[in-house]
Amino acid sequence: MRRVPRRFFEFFRHRWRIILLSLLAWSFLAWAAAEALIVGAELGHADALVVLAGSSTYVERTRRAAELYLAGRAPKIILTNDNLQSGWSAEQERNPLFVERATDELKMRGVPADKIEIVPGTVTSTYTEAVALREYAAGHNLKSLLVVTSAYQSRRALWTLRRVFGGSDVTIGLDAVAPGEQTPRTFSWWWHKSGWELVPGEYLKMIYYRINY
Repeated sequence: MRRVPRRFFEFFRHRWRIILLSLLAWSFLAWAAAEALIVGAELGHADALVVLAGSSTYVERTRRAAELYLAGRAPKIILTNDNLQSGWSAEQERNPLFVERATDELKMRGVPADKIEIVPGTVTSTYTEAVALREYAAGHNLKSLLVVTSAYQSRRALWTLRRVFGGSDVTIGLDAVAPGEQTPRTFSWWWHKSGWELVPGEYLKMIYYRINY
């Protein structure tokens, strides 16, 4: 068995405080970066709840939307459709769309089928979702929407919605799902592969949105 060189231990003996402080500093900065992405906009009651599309987080979003619906925060729930297929369903013997999975999840959690609506057409981004929702709200005389989305998308989603709905008579509220179910927690996102997509990736998306929209 090869022995570890003495200089290896000497290196850490003299630098362990610097290494520890660096880890603590990184942990704090990573936590702060994640927390900074999470925002909300309070709205006591709305004409409709909206669940933004999200294939990897549809369970946590629909769960929260069902809770809000059952609490009487809105009389119906609206879903957007990104036209993405989920995994195989043995029960249905096909790969259902994620919007179908979301619909089933809402019904399983107590939301009546006739209280669930899907915005026509396919959305490809948060921006196209906001545009589709504005058109839908105008066509259905909706004056207030309470939007449900995952925590780390919430700041960009709220900025986009307010920009798209600017000048309209529709009030926008936003409820960010607390991390922990399908989204890594703020203090540990950097331990997960998905966390690197959700947190640093969200900052890149915000820059893109500010430049293009």
